[in-house]
Amino acid sequence: MNKLEKATALINDESHYNADCTRIDYYNLVIDHAHGATLVDVDGNEYIDLLASASAINVGHTPDKVVDAITEQAKKLIHYTPAYFHHTPQIELAERLTKLAPGDSEKMVSFGLTGSDANDAIIKFSRAYTGRQYIVSFMGSYHGSTYGSMSLSGTSLNMTRKMGPMLPGVVHVPYPDLYRRLPGESEHDVAMRYFDSFKKPFESFLPADEVACVLIEPIQGDGGIVKAPEEFMQLVYKFCHENGILFAVDEVNQGLGRTGKMWGIQQYDNIEPDLMSVGKSIAAGMPLSAVVGKKEVMQSLEAPANVFTTAANPVCCAASLATLDILEEEDLVNKSKVDGEYAKQQFLDMQKRHPNIGDVRMWGLNGGIELVKDRETKEADPDFATKVIYYAFQHGVVIITLCGNILRFQPPLVITREQLDKAFAVLDDAFTAAENNEVEIPADAGKIGW
Repeated sequence: MNKLEKATALINDESHYNADCTRIDYYNLVIDHAHGATLVDVDGNEYIDLLASASAINVGHTPDKVVDAITEQAKKLIHYTPAYFHHTPQIELAERLTKLAPGDSEKMVSFGLTGSDANDAIIKFSRAYTGRQYIVSFMGSYHGSTYGSMSLSGTSLNMTRKMGPMLPGVVHVPYPDLYRRLPGESEHDVAMRYFDSFKKPFESFLPADEVACVLIEPIQGDGGIVKAPEEFMQLVYKFCHENGILFAVDEVNQGLGRTGKMWGIQQYDNIEPDLMSVGKSIAAGMPLSAVVGKKEVMQSLEAPANVFTTAANPVCCAASLATLDILEEEDLVNKSKVDGEYAKQQFLDMQKRHPNIGDVRMWGLNGGIELVKDRETKEADPDFATKVIYYAFQHGVVIITLCGNILRFQPPLVITREQLDKAFAVLDDAFTAAENNEVEIPADAGKIGW
């Protein structure tokens, strides 16, 4: 079991200065350095990383190619605002991203700093292009922490509490959940039930001809790694096209190989989004984001409608170009698919031994393992989930929960099979320890997780 003497002291010091709202607490991890899928804390403890900095480090920690790109670019030009002038890393990256975007339409890009402002930009471009005001997003979604992206989100009361009013014109509808079906429901039945719920606002108070955009996560991330049925997604896509509504996808969490496809939306057949937000792993965790959209949509605004002083920073762009190289050269998208199937089977095998594992959802190295009190009632068991992640942490594995009771499995795509096997062995032991009430949570831990 790891000792955390230095980490605990540092966290106690930090508590005097760091605002509570800036961190979701899990356990006392103070990271000193990292490489690949290995973290090392300030006390010298090593951990296998199953979180990848919230899916922001798909190519692994400190990959040599990214480090070299950052170093060389920093020697030449750290920053000059692209709000006024040009630099070559941005020019190259813009072309590359537009060519990587799904679909055959001509694309353009607008850069930002984080996935939050990328989703804000989707609001801007969709309203400008359509001349309409309303945006439809989904319950359970997470789109960011700026006012626009926070208004679009639907995953935590603390993202609206004490801060209202939120951005007007945003309507939330339910996102399908195939795990919690009604008795006797088929996947088709679930798709139709949720599509009926999707249409209800349009039939009662929301004129379709005043809706600018529907924004959806192809697979909900912070909502629990939940994938909508193919039929539901196709029906929403068709509804948008029939009513002149832009169809936008948030790929901040699920893009860049996370799902075993380059983009999460490619888990569905023949869908080309009008707008797509990208962030997190686009630059191996460096502050960079982008909106990629169809040319005619992206041309609907004029400067300075979406200008940021430090967006498309040349160092971040250089990191992004190196990141895209690594994804391609190391075939990480396919590796995510293959290792994701392996990981899914390991969790399914554990499910046979551990009755609290209610559902195993996995697409690529991207999983939500739902822990419940009873498989029949499917009642969530956040206490059990917390014990599992605490045991894992104490034994050298970093994993957290979503929605209180869902294990978030999103390791760097470069993780080795040996590391995966070690992590699964620890998790297997963690389930057993939690079942036997052998895990102690610190009395002063406070609220844990979302």
